[in-house]
Amino acid sequence: MIRVLLVHDVCLVRSVLAEWLRHVSDLTVFDAEWRGASGSARSLRPDVCAADLERVDSHEMPPLGDLCGRGTTDPRLLVLATARRPGLLRRAFDAGALGYVDKEGSPERLVSAIRRVAAGERFVDDSLGFGFLRAARMPLTSRELSVLSLAAEGASIAEIAGSLHLSNGTVRNYMAAITRKTGARNRVDAIRISQGEGWV
Repeated sequence: MIRVLLVHDVCLVRSVLAEWLRHVSDLTVFDAEWRGASGSARSLRPDVCAADLERVDSHEMPPLGDLCGRGTTDPRLLVLATARRPGLLRRAFDAGALGYVDKEGSPERLVSAIRRVAAGERFVDDSLGFGFLRAARMPLTSRELSVLSLAAEGASIAEIAGSLHLSNGTVRNYMAAITRKTGARNRVDAIRISQGEGWV
């Protein structure tokens, strides 16, 4: 049996998808919202964490590192994504995700992906290819994306620094680099450009 933790913030979607997956004979399925996902992953010790990349309450990247590790006994990470958000794809890749399923695909594709990822194989939906191409040409680093995501929520320099455990000066340096790399005039313009590109 493959033990799966399904992580999704929308209760109705999570509940229906988890119930559907429970009818698959070789899967044992648990579900959680992002707020309790890391605790569930530690206590349940699933083989695969299948996580939706978009959080309801935040533009910030979900804490994917809390769901998977790099060891052989750690859960393997599979993400539910769209090609429209290449920034999220890039950050999931940087976090070590092994599988990428298009949220607009069929539940059967998710089952195939879970089985492949549980076996230690990579799985990438073809429909996400363009999103990965856009992610490859994205000029921002993962840390810069984290800073920019918080700035897009309206966080101040001090709030960003506190959230990411950085100094205010370091956050200002990141914002200056983001502005330069995006060709923006200022912080607001950098946010606008990055949202238009699907980076945040």
